[in-house]
Amino acid sequence: MKKVYLKDIANDLNVSKTAVSLVLNGKGDENKISQVTQQKIVEYAKKHNYIPNQLARGLSRGKSETIGLIIPNISDTFYSKVSGVIERKAKEQGYTVLFSSSYEDSEKEGELIQSMLNRQVDGLIIASTQKNQKEIDFLKKEKFPFVLFDRHYPNKDTDYVVVDNYLGTKKITEHLLNLGREQIGLITLKPALEPIAQRLLGYNDALKSFNIESRKEYIIEIEREAYLEEIEKAVSKLILSSTPVDAIVFATHYLASQGLRVLKKLNINVPQDVAIVSFDELSAFDIVEPPITAVIQPIKEIGCSVIEILLNKIESTVQQDIKPTVLKTKLEIRESCGQLL
Repeated sequence: MKKVYLKDIANDLNVSKTAVSLVLNGKGDENKISQVTQQKIVEYAKKHNYIPNQLARGLSRGKSETIGLIIPNISDTFYSKVSGVIERKAKEQGYTVLFSSSYEDSEKEGELIQSMLNRQVDGLIIASTQKNQKEIDFLKKEKFPFVLFDRHYPNKDTDYVVVDNYLGTKKITEHLLNLGREQIGLITLKPALEPIAQRLLGYNDALKSFNIESRKEYIIEIEREAYLEEIEKAVSKLILSSTPVDAIVFATHYLASQGLRVLKKLNINVPQDVAIVSFDELSAFDIVEPPITAVIQPIKEIGCSVIEILLNKIESTVQQDIKPTVLKTKLEIRESCGQLL
């Protein structure tokens, strides 16, 4: 069926495009358009399956009614879940979300920010590579609405929503210590990102609080891009050394998932031989054998907070105060740490 435009309705009914637009946007009465004309316009639109141009409608109000969302990787369960919350909450408020993945590439992230601006989005939500201060400074200078989440720039005064990575890791490490595990290893990523650096700090401070010295050989940092290749070597080094660990803290859910596979391959019993815990979790962590103790991030609260802050900035007629938000995590204790044996 041929697409019908406002001008087609106007020409066929011999009325102005403005009159058609006002009627179809429910503003016929307040603009004193006769009931007869309104009825003709509405009936014509229904008969010809008229579909409004949302972009044009938004721009007529000074908005595109779209939000740009830039994340490292949509296939990562954490980002996909948060993105789902953001999309649903945005839709409730009449906004469409445009998704893009940077794949931890700062140059690509910069290009995506510019592309989103060219598409005239009303605001941006960014889980940044933390290597694009130039673009962040530009957005701030232009007073363009944006919110950072999961990662932020500690030296930049911006709106952001993050979790307490430091306290979450400190608590999970202290939990192992309270269970009598003192030879605790950490498998993490090279700490270029603030969340990872905070998790390392939380681990070290937990040991310090128990008067246990952090051992360099118990901390293994691997490249994010090569974690599938490096994880077996990392786990083996901690388990099969002359001074093996009795527990491992995995700094991310995907490191924990792959680490568990390696332990099974090595015929290491969890938690009898080694206890394991994870920062963040996969949906299967409660049904694998043994179920994995994990720090759980508040997915729904993260997504809702991000949207609330951004839409307040978009829709407010006055300058909004900067709103840094740090959310609490939850420690979910399961059998992998040894407590439930």
